[in-house]
Amino acid sequence: MKIFHRSNEAMNRDFKGQRIGVFVDVQNMYYSGKNLYKAKVNFAQILKAAVGNRSLIRAIAYVIKADVKEERNFFDALEKIGYEVKAKDLQIFAGGAKKGDWDIGLAMDTIETAPKLDTIVIVSGDGDYVPLIHHLRHALGCRIEVIAFEKSCSSHLRETCDSFLDLDSDKRRFLIK
Repeated sequence: MKIFHRSNEAMNRDFKGQRIGVFVDVQNMYYSGKNLYKAKVNFAQILKAAVGNRSLIRAIAYVIKADVKEERNFFDALEKIGYEVKAKDLQIFAGGAKKGDWDIGLAMDTIETAPKLDTIVIVSGDGDYVPLIHHLRHALGCRIEVIAFEKSCSSHLRETCDSFLDLDSDKRRFLIK
């Protein structure tokens, strides 16, 4: 399978009028930006790049509530940008281990929304989404695009999608220092 690494301007010109859904694994992106560049991710620019001149049907940002003072402002900002925010509490186990992810929730939402979409954009570098991509493409007929930092993205995820937008290619646009 051929992987397209094209500018989003060219990609959006080729697919004008498509109905798209954007599904953002916020924790994955937050920690990638923080660990790679000590910066915050510009989720507004990611949404603009994903949509272009196509028709946005749904944009969902999946977040974990950690009872941090600034998180409410961040969640509100995501909503103002145009995301529907889905929040889940951070799980803290008896031994002190912490866990918080939305893999299954994101997967279910993409599967349920797929019949209304031509293209699904997954904003994450998590290789756990590879089986989901196979299902969305082969069983449900959707084009799959992935947006992530190539440096922290699963190579298998990049190889599986129809198109990959590397956020490392324009750090000034996609990061907030």
